[in-house]
Amino acid sequence: MVEVLCHSSIKITEDVIIYIDPFKIDKEYHDADYIFFTHSHYDHFSPEDIEKVRKENTVFIVTEDIKVKAEKLFNRENVFAVEPSKSYHVHGLDFKATYAYNENKAFHPKENRWVGYIIEVNHKTYYIAGDTDNIEEIQNIECDEAYIPIGGTYTMNYQEAAELANTIKAKVVIPTHYGSIVGDKKDATKFKELVKNKEVKILIK
Repeated sequence: MVEVLCHSSIKITEDVIIYIDPFKIDKEYHDADYIFFTHSHYDHFSPEDIEKVRKENTVFIVTEDIKVKAEKLFNRENVFAVEPSKSYHVHGLDFKATYAYNENKAFHPKENRWVGYIIEVNHKTYYIAGDTDNIEEIQNIECDEAYIPIGGTYTMNYQEAAELANTIKAKVVIPTHYGSIVGDKKDATKFKELVKNKEVKILIK
């Protein structure tokens, strides 16, 4: 089961429990086996919200710019830094870090080496794009489910996101990064109308 808790905050519940960019967490869960972070912006790396989901042996997957801070906040032996376009096997979990950046705006520069992720759980692949535009490096993604930002301003808008959704090989596409800071429910509806030959699930209500 996958939930988009809000914005870009995602929870995958399978044999293990995985959070990606926990944000605006509504209660104390303390159930995270893994927490992935796409980059260091406050709505993606939120220590207050991390504390609500982490437990004693949680594994933290971070970008290089988060590593030092994460090691100070958490058990440094459980903090693993990643780079885009590399594959990893960490504590039994297989995943790949993907590129995530802006092309024509300065919010997410390519040189920051921020990421999205393709995570494999129970023979199913989840692509979490992170904060990105429709960049060349991600147009050949193959996955079962793709979580793509649509809110505009800081990422793709719904039209650009639909273009990406129609390009990649994904069975199901889920819009993210709207309804909290930028974008609204109408963007999700318009996105769904533009996506062809794929199932679209709107999980942010």
